[in-house]
Amino acid sequence: MDLRQLRYFLAVAKEKHFGRAAAALNIVQPALSMQIRALEEELGGALFHRSSRRVELTPAGKVFQVEAQRTLDQAEFARHSAERALRGETGSIRIGYAGNAIFSGRLMQDLRAFHQHFPDVEIVLQERGLQQQVEDILDGQLDIGYSPDHSALSCTSLEVQRLGEWNMLIAVADNHPLTREKTITLDMLADQPLVLYDAHDADERLTVKLSQSLGSRLNIAHRTGSSLNVLAIAAAGLGVALVPEPLEQVHVPGLAYRHLDAPELKANLLMIARKEESNPAVKTWLKQVGKG
Repeated sequence: MDLRQLRYFLAVAKEKHFGRAAAALNIVQPALSMQIRALEEELGGALFHRSSRRVELTPAGKVFQVEAQRTLDQAEFARHSAERALRGETGSIRIGYAGNAIFSGRLMQDLRAFHQHFPDVEIVLQERGLQQQVEDILDGQLDIGYSPDHSALSCTSLEVQRLGEWNMLIAVADNHPLTREKTITLDMLADQPLVLYDAHDADERLTVKLSQSLGSRLNIAHRTGSSLNVLAIAAAGLGVALVPEPLEQVHVPGLAYRHLDAPELKANLLMIARKEESNPAVKTWLKQVGKG
């Protein structure tokens, strides 16, 4: 038997008449009668009591009616589910994030907008260091990354989209001499033990600009991959942290923020993904975020 035969059977059961059922199905009555006979022969017995005026279900036909309807409903559900999955309306997306993705509010903004339009897509959030995001995306362990710019993003297998850019601040212990200044210049950071994200290695844009400005008086004392670690080190008085402007909203006991007068130093946020992406849900995410 096939789904067509089940639909034909249910039409006859509903109309209790072969002629009316054939009209509802938009087929000729002999073709309908032939399909019902073939179904009964396969099952090994009659599904209908036939008379000149009407057609009634046999006891076996009544049992078969319930199961046939259930089968068609399940087939329709399977079709609908597959279509939604192909459109990226279901499935799952694994997102890695670091740094400014949270404190800038951009990741939450994207999550809210996407969930509003596609509530049945499962979102899995995982905090990841900058280099680790790239490795995990290329290895298939993550689908999307929210990351500041760094050298590993030059990989030709990655798609990179710029989401935002912000000025830099310094974060220092609240008893540090620099807190007496409302605005800090780069010259004031000479010889100061600086705290940077581990992505800002010697070849990174921020480090290069600091080196150009401070020369031999550039003192990078600490590197860490966590925004909270950066702030904790600064609050402990172990160094002066350079952080993106959105982090000013994060209150840490013993920590003060000051504006840095260095417009050439910028913090940014990028979204990274595989160029050759096959997951429909991930494609939908990239398209949705691209609209924003």
